[in-house]
Amino acid sequence: MAQDNFKPLVVWLILNGKQEEALELLAKKYQVNVPELKVGLPKGHKITAYGCYTAKNQTITVQNSDVLANPFVILHEFYHHLRSKSVDRMHKGTERGADKFALDFIAEYQAFAKNAHGFIQ
Repeated sequence: MAQDNFKPLVVWLILNGKQEEALELLAKKYQVNVPELKVGLPKGHKITAYGCYTAKNQTITVQNSDVLANPFVILHEFYHHLRSKSVDRMHKGTERGADKFALDFIAEYQAFAKNAHGFIQ
């Protein structure tokens, strides 16, 4: 897999229902364990969040099955997993950092898709 296609591939996998495969690629690239992925937020998060990362059990949880196909949420929560493993178990990174991480992947996917669309025409 070409390095230039890594981020677009991860987003494509999430959009196409292959979240576990996307998380495996991310974990391999960043040399961390693959986090678990579950539907149903922990108590206290049901109203305010689409996703949540729990470092204690290395689990990304999402609000409902529709959110599983949202690359922003999956990547945002993976960033917290990544930060909790690279710094210490309590430091999960900032929300702004998680947003930037996710948006970077999505922007590369959009650029890749735009270029591919121009190539096909």
